[in-house]
Amino acid sequence: MNSVFRSVGVSVLYIVIFAGTCFSQKVLTPYMPSHQQLLQSYQAADLLDSALKKVAVVNRIKPNWAPAGNGFWYAKALNNNDVSYLFVNASTGDKRQLFETQRLREALEKLTGLSQKERFWITDMFTGDQDRSITFKVNDKWFYCDLKSYKCMPATDTTMKHYDPEAPLQTRRYRWEEWTTDSASADKKRVAYIKNGNIYIKSLLNQAEVQLTTDGTTDKPWGNVTWSPDNSHVVAYRIDPRKSKNVYYVLSSVPGTTRGELKSHEYDQPGDEFTTYQQYLFNVDTRTKIKTETDKIDFFGAPVLHWRKGNSRYFTFEKADRGHQRFRVIQVDVTTGATRNIIDEKTKTFIYEQRIYTYYCPDTHEIVWITEKDGWRHIYLVDELTGKEKLVTTGNWVVRDIDSVDTKKRMIWFKGSGKNAAENPYNMHFYQIGFDGKNLVDLTPEKGNHQLSYSPYRKYFIDTYSEVNTAPVIVLKRMGAPKAVHMLEHSPVNDLLATGIKLPEVFVAKARDGKTDIWGVVYRPANMDPAKAYPVIENIYAGPQDSFVPKSFSVINEMQSIAQLGFIVVQIDGMGTANRSKAFHDVCWHNLADAGFEDRILWMKALAAKYPQVDIARVGVYGTSAGGQNSAGALLFHPEFYKSAVSACGCHDNRIDKQWWNEQWMGYPVGPHYEAQSNITNAGKLTGNLLLIVGEADNNVPPESTFRFADALIKNNKMFDLLVVPGMGHSDGGKYGRLKKRDFFVKHLLQADPPERNRGEKAVL
Repeated sequence: MNSVFRSVGVSVLYIVIFAGTCFSQKVLTPYMPSHQQLLQSYQAADLLDSALKKVAVVNRIKPNWAPAGNGFWYAKALNNNDVSYLFVNASTGDKRQLFETQRLREALEKLTGLSQKERFWITDMFTGDQDRSITFKVNDKWFYCDLKSYKCMPATDTTMKHYDPEAPLQTRRYRWEEWTTDSASADKKRVAYIKNGNIYIKSLLNQAEVQLTTDGTTDKPWGNVTWSPDNSHVVAYRIDPRKSKNVYYVLSSVPGTTRGELKSHEYDQPGDEFTTYQQYLFNVDTRTKIKTETDKIDFFGAPVLHWRKGNSRYFTFEKADRGHQRFRVIQVDVTTGATRNIIDEKTKTFIYEQRIYTYYCPDTHEIVWITEKDGWRHIYLVDELTGKEKLVTTGNWVVRDIDSVDTKKRMIWFKGSGKNAAENPYNMHFYQIGFDGKNLVDLTPEKGNHQLSYSPYRKYFIDTYSEVNTAPVIVLKRMGAPKAVHMLEHSPVNDLLATGIKLPEVFVAKARDGKTDIWGVVYRPANMDPAKAYPVIENIYAGPQDSFVPKSFSVINEMQSIAQLGFIVVQIDGMGTANRSKAFHDVCWHNLADAGFEDRILWMKALAAKYPQVDIARVGVYGTSAGGQNSAGALLFHPEFYKSAVSACGCHDNRIDKQWWNEQWMGYPVGPHYEAQSNITNAGKLTGNLLLIVGEADNNVPPESTFRFADALIKNNKMFDLLVVPGMGHSDGGKYGRLKKRDFFVKHLLQADPPERNRGEKAVL
């Protein structure tokens, strides 16, 4: 089996789209289809989409492990919406079909009288009688089937243990708690609680009640009481609450009504006041209190406390300052209130709060911490007693996340990207390493973007890897022996290519600094004429919270579908997005309007220099949410390059959008740079063609963001199109909006009239 895998593993599919140089000295004729040719393109695109849906490429499997972890079953999609169910013996790699799907389908039809014409999809199943029977769930109903006779009956005993093979061994630890009103002591003899805004202690033995504070009120209460492990102290907070303000929208078209319905929900925006928490320490026996020597907590809520094992005198807590420029792990002495910073990270730009990772090892008084302080996101081991830090991982690559920490083996399992120099720096790989930074093992050495799922007890794992133009490989590996594998799936792409589709190309060009590689993908029409030049459409999302260009293989993709109408569609991760160096990410700081446009434009110019079929005199752009802000911003800030844009549910002014996201990148307090970079403020700069799409019920980005932008455009006498979708939330407009988007680009970039659907005109071959 290993030799089979090696032979398949090296047979990587490379698609050469063009020789390119054949036309390097020519100025190609722009692709400008007639109306009839355009109708044919629409029809061909629909036919291709339909054909692709019938082609089964196994991108991943969901293993359903037996409780002992010695085997699993999974469903495998086949062509023409068929499906097969397979069982794998993990120790040998032997794979067999569990049953004949058609016979089971017919048996179930006979039992229920219901046709099973659609794909026969089992959502839950377990075997019995030494795999001679199955109990399975279809359409939310359970059945039992004897696999010798294929006689089915409704199931009565459906008890089974569910196991999530993709769950991390340790879940992410929260750094703050919800508001709590009572807390029992560790010895269960007393309870602390809040009454009328004050702290009370009650004995659970004789119900005697003691009041610890007298200055609390319902408007400014005490709260979040926590006991020390030795029951001698409680930690509590003087809370200064702030109520979140509301945003509103109107549902215009609720069935059965004749009036719009006003809706509202709480929504913090940048600069809004937060509830603050001042930490105090109480000696329960002496009834004395001490104010902790630390600032008020003004960001999110009361923190989780980590008490030092074997010593109730000290605890630590984490504090991320509002503005995202300082993160601390603070030690507190409960007898004096004195504090010491074990970790104190400061930055002139931002600390990505949502990706702060800490894991506490109480037995050894160590903290596993991930930070970008050295310019790349890496793992540190921090001595909790001395504050001494030691790098565990090093190099010009990125630790993406930690899966598990084993304090006894002193090992860390994590995923990272960019370490393998010969491949896409965003490709995910999985590793293990010792606390001392030694014995680094790549569990997934094969080239590609990897995703893992684990067996119970983690004896085995399933590794799925692919690239955008390389079909997925799915293998079973034994933990600790990444080369000892069993092949599970490797779908041929012959049927896929037979549809006429062109697989995407990964393209790399230099950034604005002339040094950094910018990575993106290119989608072309299946019937592309190499003697013609085609308009470019960029799918943009420049949100700094992640990177967004697809890295894994996918059969169906909207970008490919749009390309079929006569476009070259691209997606790019420019500077300011995540998962590269800290310097790469910092470009977004106070600078969301930048959106990596300089890098994107250079990338597309480099693409056009290589392929004359790329017409960068006709460039469109579309995006949703932050991508909606970016696509509209492309026309406002770079009108010399971008000519047409479709902007869906955009955050057109960062002061209108959600607090936690915008302050993370634009900073706090709200400064004049917020207004300077607003699409609304800059609406008068519009020179290109713009379509705005918004759902009236959007509760992610308030619809008023789009409406205020539209208002500013109108006041500046700018022409644009606006689609408001009744009842729709945060979306690109759904099927109707996506159709309008395609028609918009056809009209403005191809200078062609889309189908006149209201008159019944259909796209025909």
